[in-house]
Amino acid sequence: MSLFLVLNPGSTSTKVAVYEDLQLRCSGTIRHTAQELGSFTSVISQRTFRLDTIMTYLREQGYDGSEFDAVIAIGGLLKKVSSGAYRVNDAMLQDLEQQKYGAHAANLGAILAQDFAGRFHIPAYVGDPITVDEMQPVARMSGHPLLPRYGRTHTLNHKRIAYSVSTELGKEYQDCRLIIAHLGGGISIGAHAGGQIIDSTSSRGEGAFSMDRSGQLNSWELAKLCFSGKYDKKTVLKMLNGEGGVWAYLGTKDFRQVEELMDQGNELASQVFHALVYQVAKEIGAMAVVLQGRFDAIVLTGGIVFSKKFVAELTDYIGFLGKIVLRPGEEEMESLCFYLHAITQGTMEPKEYC
Repeated sequence: MSLFLVLNPGSTSTKVAVYEDLQLRCSGTIRHTAQELGSFTSVISQRTFRLDTIMTYLREQGYDGSEFDAVIAIGGLLKKVSSGAYRVNDAMLQDLEQQKYGAHAANLGAILAQDFAGRFHIPAYVGDPITVDEMQPVARMSGHPLLPRYGRTHTLNHKRIAYSVSTELGKEYQDCRLIIAHLGGGISIGAHAGGQIIDSTSSRGEGAFSMDRSGQLNSWELAKLCFSGKYDKKTVLKMLNGEGGVWAYLGTKDFRQVEELMDQGNELASQVFHALVYQVAKEIGAMAVVLQGRFDAIVLTGGIVFSKKFVAELTDYIGFLGKIVLRPGEEEMESLCFYLHAITQGTMEPKEYC
């Protein structure tokens, strides 16, 4: 029996889970207040603070850290890579610490895993970095050579759900054709075929808008706005990611509040709700075309899928396409544990980042 530590840092929280092989022993979400994080100049500079909160949580659960056989975390913004588990190494840590491919809370994943592993002399890994890119060549052309499309999605949850649903359908993932819509704080919709995500909307800059991201906009109008002299680069980027989408319309990043406002008769909230359903439906339809109408199921996952109203209205749009499978919430921690268990059992070889 092996004991695993699984870490998933977010912008204002750190998820921690302890597994004995594939059996969950305990899990928790450590919340970080704005006041606690306000003293740090960057996400990376939070590493010692975050690790201390993780150690405190583990001690409260009866662990001192020495019991663990391995640790794994979500992968951050790295260069384009294939799906799978990666051994944390110096090249990876250097790219993350320098934020070579961008700033993101998930960049702390490998760093925290290595800091913990260094204390207790155990191996550290990451699973499915955000920058996993399996997009087929025909999907990469955008309309301008300076702005090619690329794969960047909620890979960790996409892959976990894909494997699980494929098993339920009595198939191997490699033999299954699926449309998976991750509907959470960010939204990404992908076409899975041959064991890869052959096309997908990026959770930042493409597809449907989401809770704080604007999704795909009219590029002509966006260019005019950028050069209007009214906004600087930082402001425009926040409009697209962080202060766009539902937040820009309603001032909330909680989908439950959108429903509450709609039920109270708020007309704008109603318009936003129906528009989000509409845009998600259109993107699912697009992925049905990518798969040439031949697919095993449409899978809806993420926090928004807890909304019965949203699912019912979305089903009215896409129900004619085929089988719909509901997987509300996300299974990122389970996915990471699955990778670590496979490595320790010798059924998966960890990849090297270079």
